[in-house]
Amino acid sequence: MKITVWNENRHEKTNPVVAEIYPEGIHGTIAAFLGDAGHQVQTATLDEPEHGLTDTVLQETDVLIWWGHVAHDEVDDTVVEKVVQRVHDGMGLIVLHSGHFSKVFKKLMGTSCDLKWREADEKERVWVVDPTHPITEGLGEYIELEKEEMYGEHFDIPTPDELIFVSWFAGGEVFRSGATFKRGRGKIFYFRPGHETYPTYHQKDIQQVIKNAANWAANNNTPKPVRGNAEPLEDLSR
Repeated sequence: MKITVWNENRHEKTNPVVAEIYPEGIHGTIAAFLGDAGHQVQTATLDEPEHGLTDTVLQETDVLIWWGHVAHDEVDDTVVEKVVQRVHDGMGLIVLHSGHFSKVFKKLMGTSCDLKWREADEKERVWVVDPTHPITEGLGEYIELEKEEMYGEHFDIPTPDELIFVSWFAGGEVFRSGATFKRGRGKIFYFRPGHETYPTYHQKDIQQVIKNAANWAANNNTPKPVRGNAEPLEDLSR
């Protein structure tokens, strides 16, 4: 499988805490464990030409992983349209944490994707609510994160095709933290954990979810629908 991990790569350059946790960038950490799982992985970042998402890169990508936070508005609309079209054409998309506010995710959802949030070093317990789903393979009943940013309901997204995880936070809020959607021939998974100042992507259970999600989101040569005016398959003259 060919996976592209996209990241703004801004916090890593400006915040020493983030740089210490992710010395190769959030994208580098994610790419490393996906590569160890046997996938062909490349990275792309905001400040590269075309944000690293050239036509060639997108056409060769089976699954795109997206992390963004402070620079959503800097993503070029032309690139956004190309990514959205590739999802409709069958590319898998995994949107992580604050990528809920990315132009790509909002375009695909058709809603504001807004939510409550709070940074208070809270415990998060990510409950598995669909234990039969392939994204939950190898997990226990829940994933516990000692410190994370809180996201709370109401999360302004369409009703998910499948709800995989629900999070509880020490402050009392809950959140639909793992949800799948289908758009065209493409499959989308949104996964909440991953604030940049916590080592969330170093945790094995979180890595397992992302590896499982990449396998789930990849398109296995599904049929391409034919639309428009069509000739009859049967003889209509009888």
